[in-house]
Amino acid sequence: MDLDLRKLRYFVAVAEHLGFGRAAQELYIAQPVLSRQIRSLEEELGYPLFTRTTRRVELTAAGRQLQKEAKRITATVDTALRRVQEAARGERRLAVAFSAGLRVAEAIREFTAHHPDVGIDVLPLPWSERDAPLRDGRAQVGYLRRPFDDTGLRTVPIGHETKVACLPATHRLAARRSLTSADLDGEPVLDAKQRRTSSLEEKFELIASGHGVALVPLSVAGSYVRPELVYLPVTDHPPVETCLAVPEGSCTGLAASFLDVATAVLRRTSP
Repeated sequence: MDLDLRKLRYFVAVAEHLGFGRAAQELYIAQPVLSRQIRSLEEELGYPLFTRTTRRVELTAAGRQLQKEAKRITATVDTALRRVQEAARGERRLAVAFSAGLRVAEAIREFTAHHPDVGIDVLPLPWSERDAPLRDGRAQVGYLRRPFDDTGLRTVPIGHETKVACLPATHRLAARRSLTSADLDGEPVLDAKQRRTSSLEEKFELIASGHGVALVPLSVAGSYVRPELVYLPVTDHPPVETCLAVPEGSCTGLAASFLDVATAVLRRTSP
C-alpha cells in the first residue's frame, strides 16, 4: 500500500486538535472533505484511527501509534525538501539540536568563526523527543542529556550534571536545605512513568499549583526561576551524563567539523 502523504498530514492535524472542525480550519479545507479523507485513510489501513461521538474525538490504539509514526515521517519529508531547496540555492546549513537547559551557543560561535559561510539552525528538544531529530534528519548534531537511545549514534561524552528536586514553595519539605531520595518516597512525581507532561512549562505549572514534584537537571532549574518553586539538591541521586551525538552514517563533513569544535568548547565550559 502506498501511503498518501496529504492524508497523513490531515490525520496529524485531527490528532493534534482531537477535533475535525479546528483541524479543518488549520488546513483551510471544508470539514466534510477532511472527514472523507480520514475515512479513506482508515479504509486503506484497515483500522479505525479515531473513535467519534457527538461530543468528542479520541485516538484509538492504532491512531496513537500512527500519530507517533506520522510526526517522524512528515518531519523527515519536510527536512528532505528543505535540503533539496538549499542545495539548489548553493546553501550550506547545519542543524544542531539541544536538550532543555544545555547551552550550545559558545560552540556555535566558535564553529561559525571557522565556517562563516555555513548557516546554523538550532532545535530545542522537548522531553518527548530526545534523540528523534537525529534519526528523522531534522538535526545533524545533538547536545543531549542521558538517558536516550544511542543505537546507531556516535556519542562523545562531555560532562555530568546533577539533578535537583523541584517542589512547590508551600511543600512541607520546601524549608529543607537538601533532600535524599527517601524523602521523596510517596510523593506524586511528574515523570514519564507516573504523569507525562508535554512541555517544561506544563510541568512547572503543575508543580507550582501543588500537583506533584519533579527531579530536574540543575541547568533546567536555573532557566525556570519563579517564586512559587523551590529547588533542593538530592544528595544521593547520581549525576546524569551530557554528550554530543551524531548519526553514525553522517559523521562527516560539517557535522564532523562541528563535533570537533563543540567537543573542545563544551568540555571546557561544562560543569
